[in-house]
Amino acid sequence: MIRIGGRLLEQEEIRKRYGNNSVKRVAANKLFSSSSTYSYRSIEALDFELDARAAIVRAAVELNESAFSFRVFKESKCNPEYWERTQIGGFLLKPNVSPYRAIKDILRNSRLYGTECSTAIVIVFYLGLTEILPEELFNELFANLYLMNWKYLDKDLGVRSFDNISDPLPGDCLYVANPDVDPDTPEWQGENVIQLINGRYYGHGIGIRTIDGFIRALNQHRKRGATRSAYLTDTVVKPDYMYLFGRYSSASRVLALHKKQV
Repeated sequence: MIRIGGRLLEQEEIRKRYGNNSVKRVAANKLFSSSSTYSYRSIEALDFELDARAAIVRAAVELNESAFSFRVFKESKCNPEYWERTQIGGFLLKPNVSPYRAIKDILRNSRLYGTECSTAIVIVFYLGLTEILPEELFNELFANLYLMNWKYLDKDLGVRSFDNISDPLPGDCLYVANPDVDPDTPEWQGENVIQLINGRYYGHGIGIRTIDGFIRALNQHRKRGATRSAYLTDTVVKPDYMYLFGRYSSASRVLALHKKQV
């Protein structure tokens, strides 16, 4: 169920509001059909989350279609115009560089970039948000970007993990674990994937496949004598859309007030 303020959102309102956007419609219908109640303080807050999810899905598809390569951290690469590559293979934003433009450059000059799947998922989140947040606000929120893995996320992205989620949505990050991974190829111990629609997922280094497709790919990188198959875990990772909407709406009010005064 979806609760907007003090009322429940009706199915017909979802159809009319999101009928022409497949990603937003799929996400809204899953929220509506869930046995859990998802509460939003306004319809604009729901719109923001669905817009962001749709943008993250587009970013995942675009990154998959780009020349962005899979590389282990010790062999990672980035555009030195925007990023400094650290000793452990991360990408540290250079001083006086726009975070917004640096993230956009990953698609624009994708051939200059390569890294592992966890960093790729973080990049997908940021790429999606460049389509939703004004450049000035994006730069304010993510002024000190360091792209590496889940340990180095900007606090304003608000990424959190949720366990036992029965209804993941387009734009969520899921994890396919490979418990019997070959110790000689630890980079295949699992795959972070972005849920798209129509049963498809994006995982950097493997591409766009079904979950069964990712399981088959990971199973090719198991140790000799392995008995356990790769499997989809029940963990979902996603940004804090409520917090980001709060910052977005506050910035929008300030901008509207400024225009009115001018």
